Amino acid sequence: MTKFFFYSLCTLIVYAPIPLGANRIWASSTISFCIFALFLCHLLSSLKNKQPFAPPKYSLAVLVPLSITALWLAIQITPGLGPLLGRSFSTLSYDPSLTHIMLLKTIALTQFAWLVFYYVNTKALLYKFALSILLAGLFQALYASWLNLNEGMASPIFNIPYSTAAVGSFVYKNQLANYLALCLSIGIGVLISQLSIKGSGGQIRHKIRDIASVLLSTKMLIRLSLIIMIIALILTRSRMGNSAFFLALAAISIFSFFFYNRKPKHLRLLILSFFILDLILVGTIFGVEKVKQRLLETSLASETRDEVVRDSIPMILDYPVFGTGGGSFYSSFSKYQAQPYSGFYDHAHNDYIQFAAELGLPITLLLGTMVLYCLFISLKTIVKRKTPLYQGISFGCTAAIIHMLLHSTVDFSLQSPAIALLFVSILSLSLIASNLKR
Repeated sequence: MTKFFFYSLCTLIVYAPIPLGANRIWASSTISFCIFALFLCHLLSSLKNKQPFAPPKYSLAVLVPLSITALWLAIQITPGLGPLLGRSFSTLSYDPSLTHIMLLKTIALTQFAWLVFYYVNTKALLYKFALSILLAGLFQALYASWLNLNEGMASPIFNIPYSTAAVGSFVYKNQLANYLALCLSIGIGVLISQLSIKGSGGQIRHKIRDIASVLLSTKMLIRLSLIIMIIALILTRSRMGNSAFFLALAAISIFSFFFYNRKPKHLRLLILSFFILDLILVGTIFGVEKVKQRLLETSLASETRDEVVRDSIPMILDYPVFGTGGGSFYSSFSKYQAQPYSGFYDHAHNDYIQFAAELGLPITLLLGTMVLYCLFISLKTIVKRKTPLYQGISFGCTAAIIHMLLHSTVDFSLQSPAIALLFVSILSLSLIASNLKR
């Protein structure tokens, strides 16, 4: 049964982004139902086999904030609380139906993290789970690149019209870019974990032997997968998606050059290859200049996202503690919008602002503390631990978290259930890699 639960988790990771990034009610509800069913089976199996059903104690750093958030959402849709706090409607939420949907998503994320902490409990399973994330990113990259390079072709999944920017099975290029960046980060961490700590020696035959072993090993397959994902990331033409990923990779790389415990022999060469080979050479072929041009043409005068953020701040000031209700930005923002923009905004295009407006500042700070704690633990693992896999996974988790912190300033990637599921999994892996025994 343990294998069944573990591979079910891996399957959900790969499947989640396929139905439009799970960014439709029917898609997210299907995934939530699968998680609920899997969690129920876990409880029944634990009772039947008289085994503990709770994950290790170190999981509380993720499970407690998520559980408190779910409880908060339940309070927001409780009838009768609105008038007690001076609101003109029954609940604390402006839109109880959307808050109810967000509550179900949050419970599903909490249960998924619970199962990840419980069943990813050995070094081998941690490696396999990281590979499933890499596989999910590779599938999205291949699918997105194939569609993008076949100009004018509609998507065979849901018949999405052709887009000049790669979108994969998502409907928004920036969300695909964010998803690929998270998968890339974990993939790079897996590859670093397989680098040799010792050199190959001075003799030529030793160097030839080591090169041949690399070409015939899984390292080459992982490296090719990363190149394909970087191609797809560039094809999204996402400004912040590309910028945040390479900035995050540069930041954690500089940190690792100085503080990585038992640094692998070719770590510097590998990192440099991502910037020289992938970004410059491969990027030139697949249009990194177009991304650069979009960055140069970006200005506050041509963008309206800053105006959305500006008009969202009064929402936070009016409801700083209890918020307007999870998922209610769509219905509550129109009351604060000073004038129409050149587009339709059902999200704040800034996860920090949207969480603060919908959930209130206390819950937003709680969730932010959870993310920063996982970032700290990943950095600590890189510095303190000696097991290459745990260090490599922590390297990937750190890059993924930094990327998300940067990308969330201009987008709403965490509003996509598929990306939220992947990010919660990465936060869980950061703690698992730090606490598993050698």
